[in-house]
Amino acid sequence: MHNVAPAPNQVRRSRTLWLAFLSAVVSLAAAFAASAAPIPLFNTYRAEDGFTNADFSLAVVVYDLPTLVALLVIGRLSNHLGRRRTAIASLALLALGCLLLLNVHDVGTLLAGRVLMGLGAGLASSNVTAYIVDAAPARPVWLASVASSQTPMVGLAVGAIASGALVQFGPWPRHLIYVVVLGLLLLSTVLIAISPETVAPTPGAWRSLRPSVGVPARVRPLLPVAAAVFLSTWATGAFYQAFVPALVEEQLHTRSPLVLGLIFAAYMAPSAFGAPLGGRFTPAAAQRVGMIAFLVGMIGIITAIATGTLALFITATVIAGASQGIAISAATRGLLQGSTLTDRAPIFSAIYLICYSAAAFPSLIAGQLSKTFSLPQIALGYGGLALVATLFTVIAARNPDSQ
Repeated sequence: MHNVAPAPNQVRRSRTLWLAFLSAVVSLAAAFAASAAPIPLFNTYRAEDGFTNADFSLAVVVYDLPTLVALLVIGRLSNHLGRRRTAIASLALLALGCLLLLNVHDVGTLLAGRVLMGLGAGLASSNVTAYIVDAAPARPVWLASVASSQTPMVGLAVGAIASGALVQFGPWPRHLIYVVVLGLLLLSTVLIAISPETVAPTPGAWRSLRPSVGVPARVRPLLPVAAAVFLSTWATGAFYQAFVPALVEEQLHTRSPLVLGLIFAAYMAPSAFGAPLGGRFTPAAAQRVGMIAFLVGMIGIITAIATGTLALFITATVIAGASQGIAISAATRGLLQGSTLTDRAPIFSAIYLICYSAAAFPSLIAGQLSKTFSLPQIALGYGGLALVATLFTVIAARNPDSQ
């Protein structure tokens, strides 16, 4: 009989890649948990420090714009320095942001902390996600796209729920969540440090800092529909950050930080459960199904706001969250199909450049409009954006192998 057992070196490499995969997933989740930590505190800042909806909208913008800068300037840096170094740098920036937010009593401190978090999240968005894809097992085939696209959603959900619970029930409500997140970021740094590198360092790091967004030619025909998916879903996520704290208090009649954290998580967490469902369909079909269901969820959200019904709001939020997972994961899977090792960081830079632009610019506009229009009227605007994106996706979605 022939010995068909895998060679020891292959087994060891498989195990170390699993460590790298898990470390990268934990680190990306920690990065976005840190990003969500301030959200349940927004109503506390409003009540105790006089912050306004426009201030929170600006906080979303100053988080997203540095993220865009990071994606444009350092989105390809890990191709030259390695995934681990850039991952650790992103975690360090997020930790500095948490340290600043330990003492928020004015808008300037909040904005400065969010700027640092945005830079850290931007660095993680392209480089840590590329690390996840590098180290992901070959089977199941959807694991790399689901882990890379949905781990941020899980991190945001966990961060929001943990923050809401600690603000409502823990000691030091304005500080404890940031101490906990700092510990999680430190753990993530240790995990990355003991994981194997997947990219050999190469010259050209300084040249890679020139602002550039480039994706393989085969990806470009898929970008318009993917952009529509990312635009509507991420814009709605920014709406939940900037305006849902006030909506929950004014329209749905609860001031509980935990309820606020759960509502934000209800939009983010189901995304991770919806994403594997999309793996049963082709990328184009999954994007269509996901966006139609997302529109249904948005209609339910707008109806709940108009009627002041908390149960309907949470139910519709879960529907929108799960369906965005189907659509986002399918769009990401289509863009990644057939990608090479060096393609991945630029593709993720392009993906997140679109995503964070979608979060920042509608939020900036809505923040100014909030001085004139009511929050239910602003929610209608986001519903209109979802309608346009859904129609475009249904008409124009295509599969990568049909080109």
